[in-house]
Amino acid sequence: MSENNKIIFVAGHQGMVGSAIVRQLQKLGDCSIITRSSKELDLRNQNAVTRFFDENKIDEVYLAAAKVGGIYANNTYPAEFIYDNLMIETNVIHQAYAHGVKKLLFLGSSCIYPQLAEQPMSEAALLSGYLEPTNEPYAIAKITGIKLCESYNRQYGVDYRSVMPTNLYGPGDNYHPENSHVVPALIRRIHEAKQAQQPEIVIWGTGTPKREFLHVDDMAKASVFVMNLDKTTYQIHTQPMLSHINVGTGQDCSILQLAQSIAKVIGYQGVVNTDPSKPDGTPRKLMNVSRLKKLGWHAQIGLEIGLADAYSWFCKHQKALRGI
Repeated sequence: MSENNKIIFVAGHQGMVGSAIVRQLQKLGDCSIITRSSKELDLRNQNAVTRFFDENKIDEVYLAAAKVGGIYANNTYPAEFIYDNLMIETNVIHQAYAHGVKKLLFLGSSCIYPQLAEQPMSEAALLSGYLEPTNEPYAIAKITGIKLCESYNRQYGVDYRSVMPTNLYGPGDNYHPENSHVVPALIRRIHEAKQAQQPEIVIWGTGTPKREFLHVDDMAKASVFVMNLDKTTYQIHTQPMLSHINVGTGQDCSILQLAQSIAKVIGYQGVVNTDPSKPDGTPRKLMNVSRLKKLGWHAQIGLEIGLADAYSWFCKHQKALRGI
């Protein structure tokens, strides 16, 4: 690498999104990447983050570090979800500014939008209604991250951007039986049902709620794309008080269709049934991705191909995941 290459800090490189961003940056090969594990650097610790930025000259930051989890985890540990995420983003964003980092990309979540937001959800829906109660603390932390970036841009003239991904899945996902999201949870359940030769599996609710799913490698490509946009181009397609950009496929499917697609990928021959006595959650969550498309990027990995890739990763790491 040449001496002119950018030095990029990827915060959260061991997570699903952070590791995908590292892979994408390595493919491009025009930068030096700095990473730290949570054991090496506790991003919740202000003094530790300050020392890290003191010791490293950094040009750009991808802020993918976060405490994440599914409905059960958000509902069980609300204090940890709001505290940890607020501390991580506050420390990293402020120290990036304090140490002259001009460009930063903050990764948020689609849960920032109101529970009853008009579908598909546009960036303008932010703060237009009540949040989903089960993950409100996490959503508030992510909204704070967006507003931190906007505020530092307005006051200090830095270039801190935010991307809001839809539901992500793929290599490096969390397969915990209680704390995982819907795709890894279904992959694990259906895989185990196949191994046990169970004649059926039952999913919660009616199966009719619709969700959008984006492969994490597409998310990584979109993140690097948005980070590298010319500042003028980026600003034309955003506004000072609406600086975040949705990232998704613009397409959704029902939870039942998702389960059936996963069963097909895994080769499960049993029946996928629903349990209408269990809650469905929000009827639909779909992102409006027209802004990102106008900028010149769209998702490329189809759902079935992406699910096959996710299942392949799961099979390769089964031994490590078995104890989870």
